[in-house]
Amino acid sequence: MDSTITDAPGAPAERYVFVYGTLRQGEQRDINHLSPAPVLIGPCKTYGTLYNLGCYPGVRLGGQGWVQGEAYRITPALERQLDAIEEVWPQQTGEYAKREVAMQCAGLTITCLVYEASEERVRGCSVMVSGDWVKRPLLADES
Repeated sequence: MDSTITDAPGAPAERYVFVYGTLRQGEQRDINHLSPAPVLIGPCKTYGTLYNLGCYPGVRLGGQGWVQGEAYRITPALERQLDAIEEVWPQQTGEYAKREVAMQCAGLTITCLVYEASEERVRGCSVMVSGDWVKRPLLADES
């Protein structure tokens, strides 16, 4: 799997996003309830570490662990909504940074946007050892 991570540049015609927490199907902020509706590509995973930030998770990309999520094709209008939800635009709080990660998903190699939590934000937070927010697994300090 290609694990190339880059800062997200301007939006190309076709865009994908990898969601790993409250934006996943059935979760509190299910991306499928937003408009314009995204198109599910399928379940995916990427290299990273998943942290419990309380009511939602944060991911730090890279390393040896896996983070489970879903990939969606999105429109520029939906990307702007996601940027606002993750506070990367227009308010830019610094909690998340928008990255691009090449990953395998449903038999395709696609480049997905990933909202990565800042190192400062995850400092002192528990690691979710399964890498899957939906499963609400034991945390590293509870095992």
